[in-house]
Amino acid sequence: MHRALFRPVIALLTLTVLAATAGCGTGASQASPVRFGSTRADAAMQPHAPGTRSLVQYPTRPISFDEERRVGGAGENTPIGVTTLHGPKSGFTGKVWVWAPPEYYEKRNAHKGFPVMEALPGSYGYPVNYWIGAGLGLQENLARWSKNGSSLPFIVVMPVLNPDAEHYYDGSDIPGRPKIGTWLSEDVPDLVRQNFRTLKTRDAWAIMGSSSGGFAALKNVLQHPGTFKVAIPNGPDIVPDSPLWNGHAGAERENNPEVLARRLTARGGPDVYLAFQDGSREHTVLPKVRKFRAQYGHGPVHTRLQVVPGGTHSAATYVRGLGEGTMRWVSAHMQGPAT
Repeated sequence: MHRALFRPVIALLTLTVLAATAGCGTGASQASPVRFGSTRADAAMQPHAPGTRSLVQYPTRPISFDEERRVGGAGENTPIGVTTLHGPKSGFTGKVWVWAPPEYYEKRNAHKGFPVMEALPGSYGYPVNYWIGAGLGLQENLARWSKNGSSLPFIVVMPVLNPDAEHYYDGSDIPGRPKIGTWLSEDVPDLVRQNFRTLKTRDAWAIMGSSSGGFAALKNVLQHPGTFKVAIPNGPDIVPDSPLWNGHAGAERENNPEVLARRLTARGGPDVYLAFQDGSREHTVLPKVRKFRAQYGHGPVHTRLQVVPGGTHSAATYVRGLGEGTMRWVSAHMQGPAT
């Protein structure tokens, strides 16, 4: 039901994204290639006190991205780049968009690593990740919030969510299907590490998603707490519901957030932070989120719920929530830029 509610919004947002990016250089022939990092040899240039270890993970195999658009306002004309990623671990090939905040380019931060947010769309999330669009203002707002101290300055990576617009894959490795779980949890983060100055700690990695992408964010932080410390599940599904799980009950159980939360609690961690967001008018979603928090939000599973007044099952609602407290809470539990 959640996804059915989301589809009209997605269709509109996809059209907005395509209109906003038309003529903005989505191909190499229309814009200069964009590079976000040089090689890890730069690490030798950074002085460190004797006996200390750097937290910075320097780019290892930087590539050139095509410019999708420029981020205005507080984003200071910073570029969003796009590439087609051939995932070496998953075998899946899909589009990935990336953006670095203005602070990333500042000379004083030239040897600092930055935290990362993987942002997943709702519905099918294919062939476009709507978080790249100017209409939602995700990057513009993140830049503004980092300047006023209510958010860390995040590198944002925005992959497609599914391999097609016919099926939902629940952000998972469904037997016999493209390994979307591995792609989202390993190949996409590896692409970021290869191209940006990041940090050698899970404390600097968050994953956000809406609706079906919210499920993927929730599931992945519980399934891969060594990679992600924080999830921002927006209007999420709570349990797997792709029809592609039929005949694979055991694998479906291994990708169920309720099962994963119980296991994480039983083994005592590591600590994860789940920043749920819902609109006050999401009457079918809110009770399920509240039930999940009541049953599993204890021990190493820390939860928070941002209810956006008058909000609906929409990305615009969730951007509002980010600015109304979610990003401040998330940032308080994460590692900021460091050397």
